[in-house]
Amino acid sequence: MVFSSLIFLFLFLPVVLVANMLMKVKLQNYFLLLASWIFFAWGGIGGFLLLLVSLLVNYIVGLGIGYFRRSTLSKAIFIVGLVINIGGLIYYKYLNFIIDNINQNFFSDPESYINYTKIVLPIGISFFTFQAMSYIIDVYKDKVAVQKNFFNLSLYISLFPQLIAGPIVRYETIEDQLKNRTQSLSKIYDGVKRFVLGLAKKVLIANQMAVVADWAFDADPSLLSSSVAWLGLAAYSFQIYFDFSGYSDMAIGLGKMLGFEFLENFNFPYISKSIKEFWRRWHISLSTWFRDYVYIPLGGNKRGVVKTYVNLLIIFVLTGFWHGASWNFLIWGLIHGALLIIERLGFEKALTSVPSFISRVYVLFFVMMSWVFFRSPDLGSSWTYVSALFGGGSGEISFISAGEYIRPWFVALFIVAILASTPFFRILSKWLYTSYRFFGKRSRPIIGYLYMFLTLVFISSVIFLTTVMLVSSSYNPFIYFRF
Repeated sequence: MVFSSLIFLFLFLPVVLVANMLMKVKLQNYFLLLASWIFFAWGGIGGFLLLLVSLLVNYIVGLGIGYFRRSTLSKAIFIVGLVINIGGLIYYKYLNFIIDNINQNFFSDPESYINYTKIVLPIGISFFTFQAMSYIIDVYKDKVAVQKNFFNLSLYISLFPQLIAGPIVRYETIEDQLKNRTQSLSKIYDGVKRFVLGLAKKVLIANQMAVVADWAFDADPSLLSSSVAWLGLAAYSFQIYFDFSGYSDMAIGLGKMLGFEFLENFNFPYISKSIKEFWRRWHISLSTWFRDYVYIPLGGNKRGVVKTYVNLLIIFVLTGFWHGASWNFLIWGLIHGALLIIERLGFEKALTSVPSFISRVYVLFFVMMSWVFFRSPDLGSSWTYVSALFGGGSGEISFISAGEYIRPWFVALFIVAILASTPFFRILSKWLYTSYRFFGKRSRPIIGYLYMFLTLVFISSVIFLTTVMLVSSSYNPFIYFRF
């Protein structure tokens, strides 16, 4: 079940919201946990059983760490917990990749290959595993108290708004909210607005950009003209941003409706003026997770220049592989790691001395180049696509071929995507909200009502348009579900 599906929008979500509001506070956690398990089990019983095992293991590990706090056994239990979590992630996410590479690189005869049954990747395993690991790490470091209530810990790890594709929520962020959270009509209203904004990003922008991106990237890249290659890359750059930030917006909005406050996960990354700034704005929950739980424990930037650069490369190798078991993701991570090192070597200072436009073009250029490896099916296709961007393709698939996709509505949507990648609409909305100051006291209530009316029109229009699109099309992927 996905947030942008009709069954979620018109059945699951309304039932959960109404039931949660009518239910006694002391029963809400149990109800939300049951709803979250139903939500996850919808995608497959096998994945759901794995989630239950993860919940039970991490609950027991947390209790063990707390109970043996002052003995060496606490550390042993902590290490066992990490091994189980990381081992499960390696088995389900990377074992296929490992065996395939062993077969291809160590056996010349296919008959000598290691025979195995392909392992199906459970949905959301990277997200709920990282949340569970952050909990036991923080318990071991004594940053948070042990959660002795199994159902509350299970709700933290498997709460449906952020279960499948994030954001990665730290236990310390919602530790108190599991016991004490406030719900109000104003929070529900704010949550609905945020959810609808994410829904618009996902269905009205990301899904439409995906059609053009898939057309370009699924073609033989050696046949692409430069213009088509850039069009496909631009479309994919918008698709992945609005797909993932849209999901995060919906998750944050759903959290608000249920009384939870999740931290932001995106902050207009495409306006960044350095790669360092980009990672402060892109997938914030993942970058801060690796910073706090891997980079800093490795020594961060406190053990000399060389060690700092090595640590950065380690982080981005892990970040790349976190996204998927593929050499393409490794290259994607190494590109970002290398750029961060180059900036640390002095290029970041140079970026501050040039006009903002130039530094932003620099970031966009290399971020988009890295998306080629993120999207292409293999390394060979990636390099060929990069070549096509700079005229290396035959041009057999030219811009004329894109006529089926480049309609006036798509051009308009493309412009909207550009503006929505910046704070333009946020600034406009804020200006409209505060514009009553420029009018007399008698007119101010009218301006307030007008703002509310326009907000309701926006919400209604998005719900109507997304419903029409979802009914008329079965194409509704979420990129980050595969991670």
